[in-house]
Amino acid sequence: MSLQPQSKMIDEHGRYLPFVYPEEIPFWEATQQRQLKLQRCSDCHKVWYPIGSNCPHCFSMKWEWAVMSGRGVLHNYVVMHKAWTKWFESRVPYAVVQVELEEGARLTTNLLECDLKDIKIGMPVEACYEDIAPGITLLQFRPVK
Repeated sequence: MSLQPQSKMIDEHGRYLPFVYPEEIPFWEATQQRQLKLQRCSDCHKVWYPIGSNCPHCFSMKWEWAVMSGRGVLHNYVVMHKAWTKWFESRVPYAVVQVELEEGARLTTNLLECDLKDIKIGMPVEACYEDIAPGITLLQFRPVK
């Protein structure tokens, strides 16, 4: 299945959808396959996110898409108490987390399958995936069991 750039911001239930830019399509295609792919520099071998045209560490323009382990630790989090759209009303409060992958990149995402009282900085987490719209699968994280 070939993913096309889309620009619908909010679905019919009031849930925000990601804005898919053409240069991000390999990332989104990987999430549909339940894989985490990020860019890895061919010169310094570091991984980064958000997606960009060159390595933010050494500025090389030589990079590749690489499959990540999907494992990391919770680096930081914030608990949201405001429902920004109708869809969020039944979900507040909820946590927005920053995960540091084993490969070094940090991603801001959601933590699923975890009560707010159980969230701890440094806790091990693993990637999981949530289909939210046709062709759109979100990368999420959950505690390692």
